[in-house]
Amino acid sequence: MDRFIARHGIRGVSEEAYRTLRANRHYRVVSEGSPSSIDFRIWGLATPQGLDPFLPRRTRTEADMVPLAVDSGLDSAYFLRKLNGRQALYRIKLDGSMATELVYANERVDVDDVVSANRGSKIIGVTFAEEQRRVIYFDHDYEVLARALARAIPNLSQINFGTTSADGNRVIIHAGSDTDAGRYYVYDRSARALNEVLMVRPQLEGVATAQVRAVSYPAADGVMVPAYLTLPPGSDGRGLPAVILPHGGPEARDEWGFDWIAQYLARLGYAVLQPNFRGSAGYGDAWLQRNGFQGWRTSIGDISAGARWLAAQGIADANRMAIVGWSYGGYAALQSGVAEPGLYRAIVAIAPVTDLQQLKHDFDDYSSARSVAAFVGDGPHVREGSPLQNVSAIRAPVLLFHGDRDLNVPVSHSRRMDDALRDAGKSSELSLFPGLEHDLADSAVRTQMLERIGTFLAANTAAR
Repeated sequence: MDRFIARHGIRGVSEEAYRTLRANRHYRVVSEGSPSSIDFRIWGLATPQGLDPFLPRRTRTEADMVPLAVDSGLDSAYFLRKLNGRQALYRIKLDGSMATELVYANERVDVDDVVSANRGSKIIGVTFAEEQRRVIYFDHDYEVLARALARAIPNLSQINFGTTSADGNRVIIHAGSDTDAGRYYVYDRSARALNEVLMVRPQLEGVATAQVRAVSYPAADGVMVPAYLTLPPGSDGRGLPAVILPHGGPEARDEWGFDWIAQYLARLGYAVLQPNFRGSAGYGDAWLQRNGFQGWRTSIGDISAGARWLAAQGIADANRMAIVGWSYGGYAALQSGVAEPGLYRAIVAIAPVTDLQQLKHDFDDYSSARSVAAFVGDGPHVREGSPLQNVSAIRAPVLLFHGDRDLNVPVSHSRRMDDALRDAGKSSELSLFPGLEHDLADSAVRTQMLERIGTFLAANTAAR
């Protein structure tokens, strides 16, 4: 949740270029208020007078621009702008003409970034996520190199180019997959040599990890919901205990690739489903809808439909299902316990939002107060969609985790939830981590958390 107005570090823009652009009022950059991220918009000279820069993104027009990078060789800037309700990539000349052209649009999903080289000064492609992340290269040499690398390391299909040496001869490459968190390589163009230099998770070398596959399932109204399914290594995929793992955000999405929580749960023997429910980002405005708070019934309904689909397919044992989530995912886990009291045997919520009214007031003293308040909205959904206000409906045991220095979701959300559950005679446990923020960026703490989750799930999803 952003708490400031800030200039965004746009790739390829020097300090001198930035000052020039500001002096000529070609843009100003503002922080925007999704409660899960910091977003930025370029506002052109045609911006209507008096338009509040903190209004939620859905109140703005398709003329809004999201800056990405400057290509110094082309004297152009790349930016995202809506086209038919989805983000598309555009290029604008910086020679004073401001000539703009559409570079790439996808009919299914949002374009979300460019791919750069030469330390960010050269744009070589565009990227977006369908069932898997894809890159379309503008640069022929890099396209040829990407194909060669795919043949050289076929089991690591997610290839990303990093920084290059000053002369462009050596390139750092990260390659990963659903079963491998990735490895870093240095490719020497002149020698045509590829050398592995670092593993992201060397502790997993030789450990069997789980494959991830894209699936879709019907929601209650028949709409097909995209998701990712991870099954335990070596499993036949039948009659398993299962965990539904909704993503954070809510304006985010899961992608095909290595997910450390999903892999851990699969290693313990759980089928893991990660739904990109309505309210998720990446699929255009029609899928984003009102957001996962104002439209919680749709989002939570899609998540619940995923659990039922797993059981109907015979993948999961309907009597051995749990839900685990972080941030908005933690909110979704708790609110699923409210909306579907008998569906899950255990609920795990990490750094969750628990009270939508409190969420609005958490930012009263910050510049994003109005945007957060507008994002959450007003009306019956504020109380009905708050787990804290509906603890009486929750039946499943609840396990909460929170860092006490969390600036995204204050720890009071978990403290109040734990107190309310206990006062109502429910089973609740809260683990607090001193000095840690929203992402719990401490390996020892994350290990401790995973171990406790494993024990908690085993105790509550055991066959009866």
